[in-house]
Amino acid sequence: MKKILLLVFAICLTACQQQKTERKAVKTFPNLNPDRYNVAFLIMDGTYNTELTAPFDIFQHTIFRKGIKAMNVFTVANTDAPITTFEGMRILPDYNYLKDKLPKIDILVVPSAEHHLDSDLNDEKMIAFVQKVDKEAKFVTSHCDGAFVLAKAGVLNDKVATTFPSDIDKMRTMFPKLDIRKEVLFVHDGKYITSAGGAKSFEAALYLCECLYGRDVAKSLSGGLVIDWDLEKVPHVVIQ
Repeated sequence: MKKILLLVFAICLTACQQQKTERKAVKTFPNLNPDRYNVAFLIMDGTYNTELTAPFDIFQHTIFRKGIKAMNVFTVANTDAPITTFEGMRILPDYNYLKDKLPKIDILVVPSAEHHLDSDLNDEKMIAFVQKVDKEAKFVTSHCDGAFVLAKAGVLNDKVATTFPSDIDKMRTMFPKLDIRKEVLFVHDGKYITSAGGAKSFEAALYLCECLYGRDVAKSLSGGLVIDWDLEKVPHVVIQ
């Protein structure tokens, strides 16, 4: 009788452990408000913190402004596992673009990552993802060397762009047919906004908000993050 009880206990314990494992395997997705713009941040190992967090902060704060179509912000990657940024931050992606059903992406943000000048450009599935999103997105933006990804995807053909200041010459060499501008913090050409990156990623994000919501809202967002925002004082190029 004792052996039978032990066997029953072992079976129950195994079943409970299996149920816990199955519950852990269920992935949860962000709760997206259908009345907002969907903004996807493309992340991977080696993503630089600032180019990710600067525009993420600006865009997320739109939900605290009344009378505008605010933004849902979320991350996408080619994995379900946490990615590790260049500075060591671990981030669990919201969506795996290789297998999850993604929401329609209105704005794609490509922050810079450690290998955007070399091995990342050989990632055919990532490049294909950018090309696919580009077909329907209202805006496609990059910060720092994220512009190399857009260039590799071919979406900057016949467009004016910029990138991290010290990488401009390399980008011109790698993509000689592109018009890459120096001495500007961001460039807006069509639906593409490319920025120098770093702390200036805030400026490019605020500019996009000014395009969508007007100057007053952009000033309000900058004030909430203690940023001195005045578009006229920011070196930039807008192609009409």
